[in-house]
Amino acid sequence: MQRKRIIHATTYHYSEPVEFGTHRALLRPREGHDLRIINTRLDIEPAATVRWLRDVEGNSVAILTFAEKADRLKILAEIDVDVSDDNPIECLIDPQSRLFPFQYSPEEQVELVPYRLPSYPYDGAALHEWLRELYQPGQIIDTFQLLCQLNTHIFNSLQYTARDTHGVQLPHQTLSLGSGSCRDYAVLMMEAVRHWGFAARFVTGYIQMEAGQHGATHAWTEVYLPGAGWRGFDPTNNKLVGAEHISVAVAREQEKAAPLSGSWSGPGHAYQGIEVSVQVVCQG
Repeated sequence: MQRKRIIHATTYHYSEPVEFGTHRALLRPREGHDLRIINTRLDIEPAATVRWLRDVEGNSVAILTFAEKADRLKILAEIDVDVSDDNPIECLIDPQSRLFPFQYSPEEQVELVPYRLPSYPYDGAALHEWLRELYQPGQIIDTFQLLCQLNTHIFNSLQYTARDTHGVQLPHQTLSLGSGSCRDYAVLMMEAVRHWGFAARFVTGYIQMEAGQHGATHAWTEVYLPGAGWRGFDPTNNKLVGAEHISVAVAREQEKAAPLSGSWSGPGHAYQGIEVSVQVVCQG
């Protein structure tokens, strides 16, 4: 068990006071057997009314309502968590699912249908061509090995680029450009495994940085494996998701897992930019 402190500050700057609509913030980690929240602090400028809810995925969502105009919107979250390592994935996969292709059990298939459907069906042809060197129809391959090979293939064949712009690249754009951000990598892997028939979802959260790694406010992919459950793969860093990763939100599509979303009204030229600072520090 490790205790970690997360400090996440987001600041929007405007040239003059603007009016803020309702905002939706996903900042609170997902608690479970492997993560426990110890302390939390949420500071918002200008002052806001905060209402919490659980969305359809069980994510903790803060709904922020503002009463006054301001030329700056700052949201600071400080969270202390205890994180434990989970068991190795390959040891837990059900025996009948350890070789791919396999079928999900009837009792799981209904719940998994949405996560097996592609978000970008028109990118199927490009994905099919790109995935040929990893898997050929009719081939029998170790399930865990196949997913790890895909994770590594994305890491080795693409160039990481930080992008502050909203949204993600479509999978075929990431492939044609040969580069992308962690969000783009996560969407590419999510769509690739769905192309093979796996259930997959998009994850946003934090990662405790090491030398040569990318991401802080981070994104990765979870794949549902019978016996092992939802398991994370981080193609940006060529890692299996472990104790250094802290999940905040999961969703079938990445737009629903954005850390912060909302609206403002005022002159179009008023927006000056955004600053995001994230620290994940081990407390001992």
